Amino acid sequence: MQRSSERILTTHVGSLARPRDLLEVMREKEHGRPYDHDGYVKRVTTAVADVVSQQVDAGIDVVTDGEMGKVSFLTYVKDRLSGFDTASGEKLMPPSWQVEIDAFPEYYAGYLGKYTEQVSPMTTMVCTGPVTYVGQEQLATDIANLRAALDGRGVTEAFLPSTSPSGFGRNEHYGSSGEYLEAVAEALREEYLAIVDAGFLLQVDDPWLIEYLSENPATTPEQRRADAEQHVEILTHALRGIPREKVRLHTCYGLNHGPRVHDLDLRDIAPLMLKIPAGAYSFEVANPRHQHEWKIWRDIPLEPGTILIPGLLGHATNYVEHPELIADQIELYAGIVGRENVIAGADCGFSSRASFAPEVHPSVVWEKFRALSAGARMASERLWS
Repeated sequence: MQRSSERILTTHVGSLARPRDLLEVMREKEHGRPYDHDGYVKRVTTAVADVVSQQVDAGIDVVTDGEMGKVSFLTYVKDRLSGFDTASGEKLMPPSWQVEIDAFPEYYAGYLGKYTEQVSPMTTMVCTGPVTYVGQEQLATDIANLRAALDGRGVTEAFLPSTSPSGFGRNEHYGSSGEYLEAVAEALREEYLAIVDAGFLLQVDDPWLIEYLSENPATTPEQRRADAEQHVEILTHALRGIPREKVRLHTCYGLNHGPRVHDLDLRDIAPLMLKIPAGAYSFEVANPRHQHEWKIWRDIPLEPGTILIPGLLGHATNYVEHPELIADQIELYAGIVGRENVIAGADCGFSSRASFAPEVHPSVVWEKFRALSAGARMASERLWS
């Protein structure tokens, strides 16, 4: 993993808005209706090439494929894991989301209505048989598309996201939750290994660590802590043998626009997060509920060489952050953990679900990326002067 050895590097979390014509074909595919398979495959390939080019032009150093071929950062696994059925009509709604929705029902009634603009709803997957990995062909296509898009672009580095082993399914097959999650983790391990073996960084998308720890009226704080610790152990086992410097871990709080008054403090999450063996950790900062939390890194010990990727771009607002604010925030983190151990990032993906109405307009996303790059240059001049 490259680090900011001569200047502050820039990256983001992964998901970017898919082109409208791709979304239209993806919608037909996801609903089981006839579609042009070969045309769809070719359009994903060109979309990846375009989005990599745009990232480079915007000044992003560590790029990815924008998840152009995935219906969401999470439920894409329905096509890559055997042993699952879809719960008809049962929407995926984590408990912490429900707590927030119950606190602000009038607000969220309108907000959740925007989900009708998604290519397909996020429905719960039900495990009804042995879980194995069957997504080799799709993953090979992801790898080939990104490799081809990078050709001649001169990027610093590239990563591919993969989900963590939790959150998308309900177990109706294995004897215990732990046994179920271990099976899912072992299956996803095949994807993790293939990404690293292809020469890319692996980014594990893990909002579930925070979800396990978050407020849930159905459980006790002690049970939530135990579940989170089990999750860390299972994910750590799935990553066994993969060099830490090949892994980025991303965690976040789930709901995008909204009051977010039920978000946990990062101080309560970071010690467990850091137990997951990764070379870099990506987390929310631009979210105004968390901008003050840079202070926690003064007294949380880090493994030597650990990189922090603070999110300096908000994924839930169309404001474009000022480069000078970005530079100031970079300096705050650099002053605590060292300039070489900071990469400037974003809070979360800008289209974590394939949607005709992403929460941040695509034209604004590229302006945010340009602001991130400008802020990183400004910070670099100060830190390396």
